[in-house]
Amino acid sequence: MPSELSSKMRANLAEIYRFIDRQPQQPDYVSTSQLADLLFVSPPAVNRMVNRLSKQGLLEHKPYQGVAITDAGRIEALKHIRYQRIAEVFLVQVMGLNWLQVYEEAQRLCQGLSEAVVQRMFEMSNQPRACPHGEPIPDASGALPPATDIFLANVEAGARVRVTRLTTREIDRLQYVEALGLVPGCICDVIHVAPFEGPMQLKLGREFRIIGQSLARLIRVEVLS
Repeated sequence: MPSELSSKMRANLAEIYRFIDRQPQQPDYVSTSQLADLLFVSPPAVNRMVNRLSKQGLLEHKPYQGVAITDAGRIEALKHIRYQRIAEVFLVQVMGLNWLQVYEEAQRLCQGLSEAVVQRMFEMSNQPRACPHGEPIPDASGALPPATDIFLANVEAGARVRVTRLTTREIDRLQYVEALGLVPGCICDVIHVAPFEGPMQLKLGREFRIIGQSLARLIRVEVLS
């Protein structure tokens, strides 16, 4: 049963879910070699993990296709992600840590937390709806509100957008995004998109920014007009 999962197994499920969720073209299946790189473990260790989680109905493994997360696995992953995102907000709002650096701290912290402690952290952080990076916080049942945002890379010229969330957790990339002013809540206009996956020109207030497609694929936005 999922209740018998170790905190490490839940963390691995969460990483698989996040990997799929962050892809501009969300794949149904992830290869075991991708999982080995993602989780920093050997291929045999990935195979053992996949076999165990498949037997519990949390992953589906198909030869020559890869591994997919099931509906039950998604719920377990999102319950773990709820703990982590609440911990991130708590570390920033209550403990005063820099939002750029809380992801790994929250990963370590949330593995030993009970639901009662997480709920108290949630209340002390004023019941947040999103983590410091703008990612929505699942409810206690592992449910998320429907996503209405899209990747900035998919926005056409002429649109006004609001940055909703950042999908990267790499500190150097977050620092660069912060320096550009493209943090969650920022409103900007897409002035021009070069053809053949060329750079995008954005306008923030009176200032202009040029960003590449690789960065635009890490930023999700809500189209305002």
